[in-house]
Amino acid sequence: MSSLDVARVELGLAVLYLNKAEARDKICRAIQYGSRFLSNGEPGTAQNVEKSTSLARKVFRLFKFINDLHALISPSAPGTPLPLILLGKSRNALLSTFLFMDQIVWLGRAGIYKNKARTEMIARISFFAWMGSSICGTLVEIGEIGRLSASMNKLEKELKNTNKHENEQYRTKVKMSKERSLALVKAAMDIVVAVGLLQLAPKKVSPRVTGAFGFATSLISCYQLLPSPAKAKTP
Repeated sequence: MSSLDVARVELGLAVLYLNKAEARDKICRAIQYGSRFLSNGEPGTAQNVEKSTSLARKVFRLFKFINDLHALISPSAPGTPLPLILLGKSRNALLSTFLFMDQIVWLGRAGIYKNKARTEMIARISFFAWMGSSICGTLVEIGEIGRLSASMNKLEKELKNTNKHENEQYRTKVKMSKERSLALVKAAMDIVVAVGLLQLAPKKVSPRVTGAFGFATSLISCYQLLPSPAKAKTP
C-alpha cells in the first residue's frame, strides 16, 4: 500500500470512530474529568469547562436508557450461572435507571424543569444507581474471568502436546480474558468515581482523585470503542 492509501485507511478509521455517538461522549467525558482534575473543585476556567462539558454530554445520552432496558429483557447467554445472570440484569436495570434519571437532570440544568432542589436530589439518586451498576459490573467481570480461567485451564490440558498459541479457540479465550480484565479495572475505578461524585469519602476521594480516576476510565472507554484496523491486502 502507498502512503496515500495508508493515510486514507487511517482517516477512514478515524471517521468511523468519531461517527459513533458513544465515542464522542467518552471523549467529552475525558475532557470533563480532566478538567475536574485540574480544577480540584476550585472555581475557575477548568471548572467552567467541566460543567459545560458535563451538560453537553447529557445530549449524547438522550434515550440511551433503552439500550440497557433492551438488554434487561433479553435472554442471557446459554450456560451462564444464575448468580451472574442476576448480577448482569441488576447492572442493566441500575444503569438504565441512571440514564433515564439523567435526562430529568438535564432538563433541570437546562432550565426547562424549574424545581432546582428536586433536580439535585434526582441527580444524587442517579449517581447511586450508577455506583450500584458499577459494583454489579465488577462482580460480573470477576465471575466471567473465573469461568474463562477454568475453561482455559481445561483447554490447556487438552492441548498439552501441542502449541496452545496456535489454537484459534485458545487465542480467542486469551483475547476475551484480556478484554474482561480491562472491563474489570474500569468498573472498579468507576466505583471510586461514583464515591467521589457523591462525596461519600471527601477526605480520601477528593475532586482531584475523582478527576484522575474518571479521566483514566474515559481513556479505557475510548480504547474499547476503537474499530478493528483493516488488514492490508497482499498483492
